[in-house]
Amino acid sequence: MPVIAIFDIGKTNKKLFLFDEQYNIVLEKSEQFPEVIDEDGDSCENLSALTNWVRSCLQQVFQDATYQVRALNFSTYGASFVHIDSEGTAVAPLYNYLKPYPAGLQEDFYKKYGGEIAFSIHTASPVLGNLNSGMQLYRLKYTKPELFDRIHYSLHLPQYMSYLVTGRAYSDITSIGCHTGLWNFPQNHYHEWIYREAINEKLAAIFPSDQLMPSQWQGQALLTGVGLHDSSAALIPYLFHFTEPFVLLSTGTWCISLNPFNQTRLTYEELQQDCLCYMEYRGKPIKASRLFAGYEHEQQTKRLATHFNVPPDHYKKVAFNADLLPGVNGSAGAAADNKAGKTVMVQESAFGARDLNGFPTYEAAYHQFMADLMTQQVASLNLVLHNSPVKKIFVDGGFSKNPIYMNLLANAFPTHEVYAASMAQASALGAALAGHTAWNRHAPSSDLIELKSYSAQLAAK
Repeated sequence: MPVIAIFDIGKTNKKLFLFDEQYNIVLEKSEQFPEVIDEDGDSCENLSALTNWVRSCLQQVFQDATYQVRALNFSTYGASFVHIDSEGTAVAPLYNYLKPYPAGLQEDFYKKYGGEIAFSIHTASPVLGNLNSGMQLYRLKYTKPELFDRIHYSLHLPQYMSYLVTGRAYSDITSIGCHTGLWNFPQNHYHEWIYREAINEKLAAIFPSDQLMPSQWQGQALLTGVGLHDSSAALIPYLFHFTEPFVLLSTGTWCISLNPFNQTRLTYEELQQDCLCYMEYRGKPIKASRLFAGYEHEQQTKRLATHFNVPPDHYKKVAFNADLLPGVNGSAGAAADNKAGKTVMVQESAFGARDLNGFPTYEAAYHQFMADLMTQQVASLNLVLHNSPVKKIFVDGGFSKNPIYMNLLANAFPTHEVYAASMAQASALGAALAGHTAWNRHAPSSDLIELKSYSAQLAAK
């Protein structure tokens, strides 16, 4: 059976998928590794365990006569570099992007390069310390110069995975364009600081994300991709299937609104409200906004469960009931009118301050919570919808299965088509589709994405 192998590397779960030519998953392996610590005592990825697991998995699938592995690609979390020497050996830990950044060094950097505001606008990167992966290289240069000198190439994690197989070092635009501080978006090339600090010498040439390179694994011919940043990969199945403008609202711990049809420049106000740009796999910027809504949902449903003495997942049994939403239409409407979302975009919704004794039932309280959350979600979504031709909103991830969330969203955007979308393993599927024409003679199936339509149901109040 001809297949493409995809390694999908998350912070917690490391997965291998084999997709057949119709992009059905025919094999899945999953593994977790305990974190290790770097030289400063901060937790980080166990790079040697991950490297050995990838090689071992490839060994197994190549020895299995059931499959003919024609192609291989990678999708991994972003903002993470593997630093290799001229022999291809990793010379430093895979530092955690949540590692604290030296405050004085960060201050010096922004003073040197035009200040936080101008720099952030040019690079579409909010000030995020090590989450701006370019800053990791700056830190090594000034705090560990001997180590910095040993680095031949710094490869983002997807490209290191590809290097393990091909022996060829490349960079990729989806990793470079993901809040790294490396790319000047208005000018569409590396930012000048890269050259002034000689960081460019550590960055490999860019290889197209939608192409595969001839390689081999243990004597067998193989087409291998350069790897993709997982957020950009998850968008690819939608770009394949839908030509009309759309926004993808990807929901999990973070709810990220991605608009591939909005190329307007980021403003300072948008950056302050957690707006940034990703880069899609063909090199176009994607305006995105982030909301920590999944995390808040987890915290508030625990609070509700304790107060009403029900299981933590009781919300899964709550059906949508418009009668439990007094005045919610007014608040959602106000948020929808507030294009910049300046008044409602705070870190948490209003619900945390509400007295639960004021609600007669769990159901009433949960509806109010979701209404408060939706006020913020609408404001966040409007940051990327503003001035773009989008009429379709696709929601995937956890909230797509929540009927209250979906009905409130449809009601807040009555002039848009709102869909709950579901598909198996979006980022892995995206990495498989990125090199589709190179390995697969068949057209991708049209039913890879399952859609459920929602429309506005609430009368205006």
